[in-house]
Amino acid sequence: MSNGSHPAPPGAYSGRAGIEAVSAAVLAMSRHLEVREVLQTIVASARRLLDVRYAALGVPDDHGGFAQFVVDGVSDEQWKAIGPLPRQHGILAVMLQEATTQRLADVRRDPRFGGWPAAHPELADFLGVPIVDGDEVLGAIFLANKNCPAPGGGCAFDEEDEAVLRILAAHAAIALTNARLYERGRELTIAAERARIAHELHDAVNQKLFSLRLTAQAAAALVDRDPARAKEEMRQVARLAAEATDELRDVVVELRPAALEEHGLVATLRTQAQVLGRAHPATIAFTSRGVRALPPAQEEAVLRVFQEALHNALRHADATTVEVLLEGHGKGARLRISDDGRGFDPSAVRRAGRHLGLVSMRDRAAGVGGGLVVESEPGKGTVVEMEVPGG
Repeated sequence: MSNGSHPAPPGAYSGRAGIEAVSAAVLAMSRHLEVREVLQTIVASARRLLDVRYAALGVPDDHGGFAQFVVDGVSDEQWKAIGPLPRQHGILAVMLQEATTQRLADVRRDPRFGGWPAAHPELADFLGVPIVDGDEVLGAIFLANKNCPAPGGGCAFDEEDEAVLRILAAHAAIALTNARLYERGRELTIAAERARIAHELHDAVNQKLFSLRLTAQAAAALVDRDPARAKEEMRQVARLAAEATDELRDVVVELRPAALEEHGLVATLRTQAQVLGRAHPATIAFTSRGVRALPPAQEEAVLRVFQEALHNALRHADATTVEVLLEGHGKGARLRISDDGRGFDPSAVRRAGRHLGLVSMRDRAAGVGGGLVVESEPGKGTVVEMEVPGG
């Protein structure tokens, strides 16, 4: 849940300034492709534009609740105190089920009002608009407690407020639909990539196992008449078996990102560190502290850099100890991986045309607005540090 508690600046949407304000809000929505980021931008833009204390947007699920629910104007501490996500009842249900706008002078006096948890902020004047794409209701956006210049209060949403929110909701439908299409496209790409990896795994491991079987048969035939050659063949069997194991391990790592959605970044990295620790003789220590949820693209980039750095440490550097630290850094996160392996001269690696995945790691970090620093020296291990900005 991403919430904001920053005061909304005075909203003015009359005349040229109003057109520019609405245009800025619409452009802000269109800059994001991740569904979660689009929802957060819609809510923040609506709250700022109409100068209200609270704004929220809910995307319904098929079970009477909400698949996603984002708010602006409520601190993280307040949100945690409120408790579980709301259900589809009361005014929210009317907007979602009937696809109608609700403009109320005091939501508490409406006969459909169903109350709220004890820690919930007190809402009064209320304006809610469904977000609709054709016949499908994608969600509902609502605002409450319009900021009043008059000391005595008495503010309420008017027809102009409703018109502006309707415009935002219409553009929000487009932005949300585009974001959903983008994420579905990504899912199809990931599925295709997983199929490709599975196909490559099948071919590569089949070849290794076929070679291993032939070599084992040759060793068995040589045991009696040429023991020395039989020993050499058995060493070849061991080598082929190790290569097949490595390729299986690599593909397991490649297929891991699906765990991000289910378990989150911290749990996924911790699990992979444990798995790799069992598969290699090295000791891998994983520590996390103060890590907040990141946009999906950033979490995947962190995971990929983590995988590449550990691959280098375990397979190329022969490290005996690897320390992984994932910690919160502002709104984002910092990943630090240090090992006691053989190390290398980064400039020599570049001159030799070898990269050890460094280019890929830097590209992944840069692709999500982050940065990557690699420090290494022959005989003194390697440190890989990545920062991502968060959402």
